[in-house]
Amino acid sequence: MDQDQFVGAVARRCGASAEQAAAVTRATLTTLAERIDGGEARDLADRLPEALRAYAFGPAEAAEAFGLDEFVARVGGRADVDVDAARDGVTAVFDVLRDALDPAAYAQAVAQLPAGYDGLVDRSAPVVRRAAR
Repeated sequence: MDQDQFVGAVARRCGASAEQAAAVTRATLTTLAERIDGGEARDLADRLPEALRAYAFGPAEAAEAFGLDEFVARVGGRADVDVDAARDGVTAVFDVLRDALDPAAYAQAVAQLPAGYDGLVDRSAPVVRRAAR
């Protein structure tokens, strides 16, 4: 999946324009990188489309401890969208990550988020599609 496909999937899931979906995607990845430890952020970045990798690098090795409301507020501020659009966008980005990453990589990325994030982050494994024989 390349950047355009990733952002397009986010736009479709949250009903945003491509420009707004790109801003929310970048903001969500940046905020996630702040919320998880540096090693995990680098692992996540390595699995993203090349054009999105820079947004997933955290500024520090240690994760910042902040709750879901602060996560959504940071995304909204960075993407210049209201709280509802930020919340919808965050959910869409995590859904696309869940579909785009292998299940173990996705599980590792979201494992550091506390239970309070469960309203926006689906922790279940994605459906594995098997090829027809």
